[in-house]
Amino acid sequence: MAGHHSRKKLELTGQRFGSLTVLGPADNIGIRTAWRCQCDCGRVVDVRTRGLRGGYTKSCGCLKPDTAPEGGLVLNYVDGTCVEMLQAKTIRSNNTSGVTGVEWVAGKQRWRATICFKGKRHYLGAFRQFDEAVRARRLGEEMFHDQFLREFASTTGNRPAARG
Repeated sequence: MAGHHSRKKLELTGQRFGSLTVLGPADNIGIRTAWRCQCDCGRVVDVRTRGLRGGYTKSCGCLKPDTAPEGGLVLNYVDGTCVEMLQAKTIRSNNTSGVTGVEWVAGKQRWRATICFKGKRHYLGAFRQFDEAVRARRLGEEMFHDQFLREFASTTGNRPAARG
């Protein structure tokens, strides 16, 4: 049949990726394809398919950068959230406000503050003043991201990178 190709369902259950053994598909974590994995240290985490197959995620986070497998880069996903992305605090190239999670909504003539965490977008408010939206976003980061990073560090022994 021309133009038609087979779409076999991906099955990773039982396969090993670094220190992770795939237990089965992850449930309801807000991302399309993820797998529940058990690390050799005993911790169970949900990891994106591309993180496993691309070799980016090789443990629950218990591997320190200096003990990382060849290539050195280990991305840690917990409940669909990439620890290193939170630590880096990068601003996307298509951002127009200069602050992640703050955007101008012309129709409402307000600045909207949002934050994404564990696959869900959280609305933090709409504000007349840019500074108010930035303040709401910073509070959201403290409440969601910073707490998450502290918990990650305390359970894995990995210290979160300094955030600026």
